Amino acid sequence: MQGIVKKPIITEKATFASEGRNAFTFEVERKANKLEIKKAVEKMYGVHVTEVRTQNYGGGKSSMKYTNKGIVEQRSKQWKKAIVTVADGETIDLFNNY
Repeated sequence: MQGIVKKPIITEKATFASEGRNAFTFEVERKANKLEIKKAVEKMYGVHVTEVRTQNYGGGKSSMKYTNKGIVEQRSKQWKKAIVTVADGETIDLFNNY
């Protein structure tokens, strides 16, 4: 289960969501489903998860490189983001726990 949650995403938008709605954002394994993500977060941080939302990113045409062999298209990195909402009164301390 440790391999499912890769790292927390700490941006301005994610920090605002964690303070206001108890929603924490993580980069997760691409093939993990919502139930696996829920179990992994509950085990890692000792909280009760009420909702999990996921989003897939990347995989499209990203950039073009000019090489000796001509123009080469490079695909963007594929990754998955999970927004995990925890129960009221509970929180995840991302700075000391991770």
